[in-house]
Amino acid sequence: MEKNTPVSISRQALQRMPYYLQALRAARDAGAEIISAPTVAAQLGLNEVQVRKDFASVSDTAGKPKTGFQTSELIAAIERTLGYDNTNDAVLVGAGSLGRALLSYRGFEAYGLSIVAAFDVDPNLTGGEISGKQVLPMSKLNTVCHNMNIHIGIITVPASQAQGVCDALVASGILGIWNFAPVHLNTPEGILVQNENMATSLAVLSKHLSERLGSKLIDE
Repeated sequence: MEKNTPVSISRQALQRMPYYLQALRAARDAGAEIISAPTVAAQLGLNEVQVRKDFASVSDTAGKPKTGFQTSELIAAIERTLGYDNTNDAVLVGAGSLGRALLSYRGFEAYGLSIVAAFDVDPNLTGGEISGKQVLPMSKLNTVCHNMNIHIGIITVPASQAQGVCDALVASGILGIWNFAPVHLNTPEGILVQNENMATSLAVLSKHLSERLGSKLIDE
């Protein structure tokens, strides 16, 4: 039986769900009808108590002691929680190199996202297609978003243009923004912005590498 009320889980648990889903789908494809929290925890390097709690927070049925959860039921529960069982249409603004890469990626629909169109200010790009997706002028953004009831926008423009694009998306009815520009965006209350800052990720990697190499030199 499906839950009729929205599931409330922490942000940290929500961020773990896609990793669980990937592991569960692989287990299902390998023929595993039942899967346990310890098994998934071991695969992902997580605490099994935390994994069990996360599963229980989204599952309609409790896992069986010493056995586990029905794999297919747990997959369905996580997909419902994340909204993956109902594909969300999105628009992308910025049809440059990064935008082209995202438009060409075919894995988004497995996670409930379908980019239906791209927008750009460059007349050399508008009017064409990228991986079957039309590239339209920014003047059509508002009309497309409202006519197609689109509420997700993806920003892949330079930092200097990102706030203006953000404002245009919000004015077009966008409620959630996936921002790839390395800049903070100011948005009205109720608009969710998810930042993908590659500079931040690189800084973490560089710091880790510096510490490891420094430690190795000291040991030697």
